[in-house]
Amino acid sequence: MKKEIKKFVTENYIEIITKLMNCNNGYILSEMLEQFDIHRMYLTIMKNKGLIERVSKGVYIDSKIIEDSYYTLSISTPKLIYSHMTALYFHGLSIKAAASSYDITVPQKYNVAKLKNHNVFYVNDDVYELGLTEVKTPMGNTVKCYDIERCICDIIRSKKRMDMEYIKHSIREYIKRKDKDITKLSDYAEKLGIKDEVINFVSMMY
Repeated sequence: MKKEIKKFVTENYIEIITKLMNCNNGYILSEMLEQFDIHRMYLTIMKNKGLIERVSKGVYIDSKIIEDSYYTLSISTPKLIYSHMTALYFHGLSIKAAASSYDITVPQKYNVAKLKNHNVFYVNDDVYELGLTEVKTPMGNTVKCYDIERCICDIIRSKKRMDMEYIKHSIREYIKRKDKDITKLSDYAEKLGIKDEVINFVSMMY
């Protein structure tokens, strides 16, 4: 009898976790279970059954779906904002192909070991959320990134760490955009302390 009850409880929790995953693009965070008083051991049970896969610390996905590495990194590192060429790739303004190493921005002193393989930019808190927006990854998941004008400022400001041909291409493509906002670009550049540099660089591309 105890064995049957245990099996029933396990199956019930697995069903709840599966429903949570279905509401979260096939992902489940171990911390989500705390809200429902579900022990994390059920994630291990599901993993052993081949129902889910662990893709990062505390992050699991339905074994039937393909992992979205952009989304995995984003939800496992809450302070991360996609920036520079990676964000411009989302916005359709970069010829740089998607790779396993991404351009990301985080606050000063924010240190996470999992970011060591990525191109990390550290900024002060006063400009950390400047131009913050959300975009869809190629797989349709929502992640945080900077808007186009912030990205243009960033690639110019960080040009010593970027490929100049990529920078020139992105700026030329930005200039062609009907939705470009030069006033916003100028405002961002001023707040970042690089107004003259940005205006001069963009002017050369016209």
